[in-house]
Amino acid sequence: MLETIKNAWKIPDLRKKLLFVIGCIVVYRFGYTIFVPYVDTRALTEAFKAQADTLIGYFNVLSGGGFSQASIFALSVYPYINASIIMQLLQIAIPALERMVKDGGEEGRKKIASITRYVTIALAILTGFSYYMLLKSYQVLTRTDLWSAIVIILTFTAGSAFIMWLGEQINEKGIGNGISIILFCGIVSRGPSMVQSMVEGIKSGSLDIFKTILILLIAIAMIAFIVFITNAERRIPVQYAKRVVGRKMYGGQSTNLPMKVNMAGVMPIIFASTIITVPATIGSFLTPKEGGFWDRFLDAFQQGSPAYIIVYFLLILGFAYFYATIQFNPIEVANNLKKNGGFIPGFRPGKPTSDFIKKVLNKITLMGALFLSVVAIFPLVMSNVKGMSGLAIGGTSVLILVGVALETVKAIEGQMLMRHYKGFLE
Repeated sequence: MLETIKNAWKIPDLRKKLLFVIGCIVVYRFGYTIFVPYVDTRALTEAFKAQADTLIGYFNVLSGGGFSQASIFALSVYPYINASIIMQLLQIAIPALERMVKDGGEEGRKKIASITRYVTIALAILTGFSYYMLLKSYQVLTRTDLWSAIVIILTFTAGSAFIMWLGEQINEKGIGNGISIILFCGIVSRGPSMVQSMVEGIKSGSLDIFKTILILLIAIAMIAFIVFITNAERRIPVQYAKRVVGRKMYGGQSTNLPMKVNMAGVMPIIFASTIITVPATIGSFLTPKEGGFWDRFLDAFQQGSPAYIIVYFLLILGFAYFYATIQFNPIEVANNLKKNGGFIPGFRPGKPTSDFIKKVLNKITLMGALFLSVVAIFPLVMSNVKGMSGLAIGGTSVLILVGVALETVKAIEGQMLMRHYKGFLE
């Protein structure tokens, strides 16, 4: 990875792209030093220390620490991610949107992107209001009148909109996926504070050396496992029939149809996390009667509880299959092979081919879904069994870090390949 970046740095236009990405990251991190008005940030930070291993602490890590400081970028990229998920779902439910993407070409994609931006703003306002109510419940606001509420909510919304714009600028003028890189930087920025907490725990005696080494070994093993599965793919052999056109013969070559094991990426975990947090979100606004039904229901869905883990596991499985179905259509692939004179050895073109591809897709999707579930749930289980609370938010964060790093390196290699970089081709 470092060698790839080093080689890319030698190419002037790629160096400009990398410098642009670095500049955007600096601007993004600078925004975390600007706080919204009417909030006592010190009191908020103290209140969040008790929430480090809860769902709120999870959001704080993924937002780069802005959630616990009420910075203008506290909402991070999540309104945009949720808006993208909603638009993908709507494209399946609404045929007009699906036709806009498939038949509209570049113009159709621009319209979808424009609608996604509006949905992002709407979700940012809703999320900003929820965050304002959370701040109010923590009693960290210096003012609680209507004007201060409007200012705080609009500031959070503007920060989220700016991050969305920054991500789009990275897509156009930089390298890699802008939103993914911003999310990557937010998680990495929490690394030094986590290391500091671990060192302080060792000094105070709350965390022994053996447990620290065990945590590090688990993290290294998890990274290796994630890299292996992320790069794993099932290759279906494809043979093309020979065709004679004039005096030339075409086709006859053998190739393969690659199908990634983790085809959905980290999106099933993100969407499952959004759904599973609904009870906790509702509970933050209500004060149910102690010992009543809703009190027991909310307690059952606390992060790390058996019910939480089981439902989380099932949601990840369901959304993994859902996203695999969206991204890979066996019937369309079989038809394209048939049109181009291709076939899978042992299967007739058409329906038999699509049935076989669908069967393979279901198998590898199951493996990918189990992989995502293990990565997301294993730290929660370990936190309950061994008392290693620091692992409770590790799986998803590591999966995002590894996925974005591999994706960005592949994007850099693609840029180098287009420029016929001699060192890379050799």
